Amino acid sequence: MARPPKARDKALAAYCALLGTEGERATTIEAVAAGADISKGGVLYHFPSKEALAEAALEAFREECERDLATMAEAPEGPSRHYVRTSWTSGSDLDTYYTAMVRLAQGSWQPAIDALEWIHEAWLRLIREEVGDRHAAEAIMLIGEGLYHHSSMPGEWSRGTFARSLKQLLEQVDRLKA
Repeated sequence: MARPPKARDKALAAYCALLGTEGERATTIEAVAAGADISKGGVLYHFPSKEALAEAALEAFREECERDLATMAEAPEGPSRHYVRTSWTSGSDLDTYYTAMVRLAQGSWQPAIDALEWIHEAWLRLIREEVGDRHAAEAIMLIGEGLYHHSSMPGEWSRGTFARSLKQLLEQVDRLKA
């Protein structure tokens, strides 16, 4: 039987969810407490400031990225196909933390900007090592980024349209790899 999330985990999850839906300005300690269904004091016990929440989200993001990079590097289908195929997935822990970092970067928080630069370079490096051509690797990343963008759009149009094309997009990845 799974144990219920601890207050710290609930506060961090609420913080990241609020960043994703409401943005940085609306993500106050009070809003985090309400979203986590814990007291403001409970949030402050674990995170004495919004900066501490941001730093915890950054640490969790880096941990998820390290796991993702290891999985991508070892994927039997290769890093390129793995990247594009999994770019369609939203709602994962990596997606939650990635969205939080994007929102913090939009607020000019330099550690988030640096973390996003780091992960994009790391993904590109793995793809480029497989493909051997920087521009083909960039095209593959842009296919994945486009899928990610459309997977996060409200409604079914984007998901339905591109879901029907995923097989062909993966075939295009294979052509770019060649």
